Amino acid sequence: MDRWIESVLFASRWLLAPLYIGLVVALLLPLAGFVHELWLLVNHLLTATSHEIILGLLSLIDLSLIANLALMVIFAGYENFVSKISVASHADRLEWMGEVDFGGLKLRLIASIVAISGIQLLRAFMSVGDYSDRDLMWSTLIHVVFVMSGVLLALMDYLTAKAHKLEH
Repeated sequence: MDRWIESVLFASRWLLAPLYIGLVVALLLPLAGFVHELWLLVNHLLTATSHEIILGLLSLIDLSLIANLALMVIFAGYENFVSKISVASHADRLEWMGEVDFGGLKLRLIASIVAISGIQLLRAFMSVGDYSDRDLMWSTLIHVVFVMSGVLLALMDYLTAKAHKLEH
């Protein structure tokens, strides 16, 4: 009975696979948004101000960071929680694949979220007239919370690794 329960629990990790496949499909959303933003930027290039071009580029960067974040979750999550991805001999294999543990994934995720938040905040500051003081204050506060969360996660991982080394 014990082995059967453990086998069922171990096999249950495959219930996550459809979620990662769903994230692969969801990558089409930032791709569509990117193509749309790029199309708008190119079409208005001759009449756009430098301010509008910078905001357009920030939108493109933001969308690519979101797609990178999703891809990172797909690869690292799948490898950490479902199964190893067997592409070791593939020429385009990403260096970090198979080497990002859960702690590393957390730090990479929060770093991506901080970058995305920073771009959103920069966009708001560049269009300061479009936002109320309250909106700017909340955007800044939220960004600071993301930054502090990243620092605290990194500190926790550092302290955990240091304590683990002392035990051995």
